[in-house]
Amino acid sequence: MSQQIVVTGTDTGIGKTVFSAGLANLLGANYWKPIQAGLEGETDTEVVTRLGSISADRIVPEVYRLRTPASPHYSAEIDGVRIDTDSLHVPQTGERPLVIEGAGGLMVPLNGSTLYIDIFEHWRLPVLLCASTRLGTINHSLLSIEALRKRQIHILGIAFIGERNAETQSAIREMGRMRWLGRLPWLSPLTPDTLQDAFKSSFRADDFRP
Repeated sequence: MSQQIVVTGTDTGIGKTVFSAGLANLLGANYWKPIQAGLEGETDTEVVTRLGSISADRIVPEVYRLRTPASPHYSAEIDGVRIDTDSLHVPQTGERPLVIEGAGGLMVPLNGSTLYIDIFEHWRLPVLLCASTRLGTINHSLLSIEALRKRQIHILGIAFIGERNAETQSAIREMGRMRWLGRLPWLSPLTPDTLQDAFKSSFRADDFRP
């Protein structure tokens, strides 16, 4: 079975999609966003395709494409559909690794009875936690770590996104007893080349392998 990694975040809007693009490029992986909520502008899959320089044959289509940029359960309600979580089967991608990107944080509802963390628990795949370095991240990160451990979900490690904040990063690593994978800085300009260079200098591919 190929290597499969779930990328989740401590919150929405922290740069998880950009991180997923860089990770897929670094590992030569396929990419899958099971549920896309919001179709105006670039979708997350399109961002990953562009920034990660991912060819079309390495993109696994979304199971649900919902119009409204909102929590998946609400976006689905607006579209008049219900997300059937039994349909979210992890695709097999041959020998290539697979990067799976969740939506927002762990407690994002998919329907009236299921959270994203419920799906992660069912999949039993290693989870990579992305955390911002901005104010409030210690609380969000430690709560996320506790929730994953309570369900005995294997945490591959934590990756920070944003400007260097040594005190915050150290507090999360030590209090959360977390394996640190590296930090992706904000990039300007953000291009496929700058993202690839940042990943090569900040992360090691071997650290993402089981």
